Amino acid sequence: MKRLRGLVAGLVLAALAGGCGTGPKKTEITLQRFFGECGAVYGHSIDVGAAEGECGIVTTLINRFQAENPDIQVDVNVVAWPGYPQLTAQIAAGDPPDLVTMHQSVISDYQGRGLLEPMDGVLGEAGIGPEAITPAGLRGVTKAGHLYGMAWDTIGGLFHVNTRLFAQAGLIKDGKPILPTSADELLVQARQFKTRTGKPYLVQSEVSDAASFVRNFYGYVMAQGGVLFADRRHSRFATPEGARVVQLFRTIEQEKLTTLNQDTPAAIASFMNGEGGIYPTGTWMIGAFDQEAKTTGRPLSGAYAVFPYPHLWGRDAAFVDGHAWVMPKRVRTAAERAAVVRFLKFMAAHNFDWTRTGHLPAFRAVYASPEFRALPHRSDIAPLAAIGVQLPGYVQRQSAIQGLLGEELTSAVTGTKPVERALRDGERRVDELLDQIP
Repeated sequence: MKRLRGLVAGLVLAALAGGCGTGPKKTEITLQRFFGECGAVYGHSIDVGAAEGECGIVTTLINRFQAENPDIQVDVNVVAWPGYPQLTAQIAAGDPPDLVTMHQSVISDYQGRGLLEPMDGVLGEAGIGPEAITPAGLRGVTKAGHLYGMAWDTIGGLFHVNTRLFAQAGLIKDGKPILPTSADELLVQARQFKTRTGKPYLVQSEVSDAASFVRNFYGYVMAQGGVLFADRRHSRFATPEGARVVQLFRTIEQEKLTTLNQDTPAAIASFMNGEGGIYPTGTWMIGAFDQEAKTTGRPLSGAYAVFPYPHLWGRDAAFVDGHAWVMPKRVRTAAERAAVVRFLKFMAAHNFDWTRTGHLPAFRAVYASPEFRALPHRSDIAPLAAIGVQLPGYVQRQSAIQGLLGEELTSAVTGTKPVERALRDGERRVDELLDQIP
């Protein structure tokens, strides 16, 4: 019996020793992202080229990084979009992730309170200098003279065009849609389009979509050289530049040159069903619309093109945003910092794969590459990466501002309020919000 007990004890000790000797301890980093959950399809895939959509591509990229870097353990936390309430709670609890996906327009909210690490040094270690990033991407992550994120893409509004209806309206030249070069010309073309097709020139999501009118307003005010925010406390919407933009869309509404009273799903369905000429919406819809255009028998079949917003005033400009990888402030070991550097370097090297989502690349080399230009419609929308403009880096609470201003712009465009009054009310409401920021 003693021999048996001794044998069992020896086996137990051997097992324990074996368990402790499975290899060197991995460096762990925590990554928090949005873009959805698709583990059932892509949870074990490392075939990035076969992945589709934001969720599929980002999931396989992280899987691929993990497979190529077995000494690093990436703990992934997928949050419901946009994930900022959860991030704020984690920061308050003193346990934020190492890396987080964040909209560039939101970075100021966290950077302004000292909650993010400046990433100039980390990006330098990853071999990513400011000169590698597109102008729009660089503007999006630069705050107070420092890089507070690794730009990942540029997203913004585009003119998605039904070319069959444009041909019917006599607005095609050399196989391409004729887009306006001034506000007056837009109205002339819109009236011609409606007369010849019996359909509205624009498809718009006016209900529960503050971003739509705000995107138009910001972009075209900045194109005219207008200043939207005098400083971090004061907005400037009730200006001649602002009134011109709103009055244009008010005229479009009055003359029924647009769809009316539609939310986003209804507007998407209208455009896909050939019920209007142009749908001004984001880069993220290119994939879905292009698939419709490639499907035989669908109203959009063989009849889809997409371009940046046309030049109507001043200079070429379009209001954009983008996604970035940011680093919340926390204590990190040298090994954890090195793991973050390797992850950022990997993701930068795979920025082309991300552009298959429809978003524009954040890196100049990808932007200029033949592979990117060969993707559907990318040559036509590529100027967005150069002409894209954002609000000044000191403007915080941009999402909340969008909601407030969007309400006032909607009331002006639909005729609930006079244009000047709506713009003044927008200024007042936004300035009250800004005044509450510490």
